[in-house]
Amino acid sequence: MKSNKNTSIASWQIILILILAGEIIFGLPFHTLRFFRASFLEVFNLTNAQLGDTFAIYGVMAMLAYFPGGALADRVSPRKLMSLSLFATGLGGIYYATIPSYLGMRLLFGYWGITTILLFWAAMIKATREWGGQDNQGRAFGILDGGRGLVAAITSTIAVIIFSYSLPVNSLDITPNERLAGVQSVIYFYTAVTFIISLLAWYLIPSVKDGHLTSSTQSLKGILSVVKQKTTWCQAFIIICAYCGYKGIDNYSLYAVTVMKMTELEASQITSLAAYIRPFAAISAGFLADRFIPSRIIIIGFMITFICYGLMFVIDPTTAFSSASVGYLIIFINLIISMFAVFAIRGVYFSLIAESKTSNKFTGTAVGVISVLGFTPDIFFASISGRILDANVGLVGFQNYFLFLSVFSIVGILTTALFVKFQKMK
Repeated sequence: MKSNKNTSIASWQIILILILAGEIIFGLPFHTLRFFRASFLEVFNLTNAQLGDTFAIYGVMAMLAYFPGGALADRVSPRKLMSLSLFATGLGGIYYATIPSYLGMRLLFGYWGITTILLFWAAMIKATREWGGQDNQGRAFGILDGGRGLVAAITSTIAVIIFSYSLPVNSLDITPNERLAGVQSVIYFYTAVTFIISLLAWYLIPSVKDGHLTSSTQSLKGILSVVKQKTTWCQAFIIICAYCGYKGIDNYSLYAVTVMKMTELEASQITSLAAYIRPFAAISAGFLADRFIPSRIIIIGFMITFICYGLMFVIDPTTAFSSASVGYLIIFINLIISMFAVFAIRGVYFSLIAESKTSNKFTGTAVGVISVLGFTPDIFFASISGRILDANVGLVGFQNYFLFLSVFSIVGILTTALFVKFQKMK
């Protein structure tokens, strides 16, 4: 009895550290700019287009890292890969806090494209699939992404509190030095947490026995097997569409400042609080995916985002309703619903690997192949969306932005339907 209890504790200890590591690894390159975008743009003196180009460099380096990282995850213990990746990412945070130039930012994000992906991404997905076993894939990935969402919400809330201490009582009267101090304090916070999780990953993630890892010959066979499957390419396009929706959330705080006329602090607080829906969305989707099938949940999620983006495209919150306050409330609710759907899709899209019957032994390889194409939005999304927003500053720019997002929802619905068709044929 005691042995079973200890095994259960150890099992939850593994998923807990996977959750912590899986979100904190992206804290420095993504959290800081998602929850504090307006302030960071001001401090780093960047336009939306320049920030988009910076993210594009991250995306290029990440794309180059996904494929070898997948093969590496099938051959090296996740414990070694993930802890080293976190430590290297934390080192970048020290440089980030010096407020580098535009060139320095591009070099830094290129560096992070390697540290956060090559040694980390496929290793985390493989470890999660193994933790879920044969019958609980949706639940495993739902818990992983939901837990990551909770970690994101908690850390962003703490970061907002830290940020607020650097600001005056009236946040409308922020001086450049106060804004700089707030931004640096946020960076230092995420850097410290990244180093701490690196140590925890080293001590808490168990080593994988050599018999559970593949040889060079087996890796080559795995690559050929995965590439030949039509469902593999469908999964990649599903992730492209879902990931664009996820990255679309990065501009919600900017929308709150630009269109809804909120202060920088209010926008950060709202987007931080909204992030708490991610655990509920992802975990709910995970349980539903095990009860039904992941592809069905994904299609429903894309349908919801299409409706939400369509409404955001046609509605002007200041004139479409009897009062501006009613319009803002409706827009806010619509944003929350779209976030719920995006998080639900994101929570289960990697469980499609199990639905497609890919061998456990080649999970890392499958993740690498799928991710090379699936996460290309890291290259193009921020650059295109930044130009859309800069071309028409204000409401019109954001209406065009949500029209852009709605296209990916349509493609996501069609691609998921194709995945189901090919899976039935197979």
